[in-house]
Amino acid sequence: MVDRPVAFVLGGGGVLGAVEVGMLRALFRAGYRPDLVVGTSVGAVNGALVAADPTEGVTDRLVRLWASPEAEAVYGDSMARQVRRFAARTHLHSPRPLRRLLERELGAARTFAELAVPFQCCAASIERAAEHWFDRGPVVAAVLASAAVPGLLPPAQVGGEHFLDGGIVNSIPVGRAVELGAATIFVLQVGRIERALRPPRRPWEVAQVAFEVARRHRFAREMAAIPDGVAVHVLPAGNGEPGEDPGPGLDRLLGAGADRRLWAYRDMAAVGRRISRAYVATRRYLRTHLDDHAGTPG
Repeated sequence: MVDRPVAFVLGGGGVLGAVEVGMLRALFRAGYRPDLVVGTSVGAVNGALVAADPTEGVTDRLVRLWASPEAEAVYGDSMARQVRRFAARTHLHSPRPLRRLLERELGAARTFAELAVPFQCCAASIERAAEHWFDRGPVVAAVLASAAVPGLLPPAQVGGEHFLDGGIVNSIPVGRAVELGAATIFVLQVGRIERALRPPRRPWEVAQVAFEVARRHRFAREMAAIPDGVAVHVLPAGNGEPGEDPGPGLDRLLGAGADRRLWAYRDMAAVGRRISRAYVATRRYLRTHLDDHAGTPG
């Protein structure tokens, strides 16, 4: 049996967050259920839905969400509108599409206390220059703050304080799950830590590489500090693995395609493939390392 409590830790990563859906489906089909959910940025979006419905059924809902026009609309403004907004303000996209999506999925008035399992999400406080954890009050406002990517979305205001994307301060918050008493932790990361870093070659890659160094450093430090008696499983995203459909018609529903470097943050074309590969890789990991002791193989 699995030690209790079990935490699902969902990291940030924009559209790459689709891989977390494949990981979640593999976990639920293997019989694992969270007692605690911790998320950052897109991991807060996925994680809030899991905390509201910690069953395999939530993965079907997440597949539909990621395939929906509403999800594509989050970063779907025309180039002309983006340029006008950026010239007058500090961001390229309006937060309204993401807010509407979250309110539709969670309910506009849903609070942390009303979720099925405890949930926390991380954001970066501007005024305090500090990591902030939301664990009470309205869920939608907290998730919007956690996912307020600098330059893409405006800072989110909650209770008179302004917040930016939690990935700035804690992109893969495994340490938070330890602090909250988790004994078994499944880390749902988007696959970046599996890829070798190279020096930037283009102007826009400079910030990307710098951020990646920072996030990997924090994650490595927290992993090195895991105390005895806590089991941590970093699930594979399936980069480079052959695809396998984790659900009826999933690739047909979501489509496939290649990332584009500069505008990759808004490229939804490869979502189906990412979910499929993460599902296959995570099922293989669970069978190899845990032998599906938590439940019956799907």
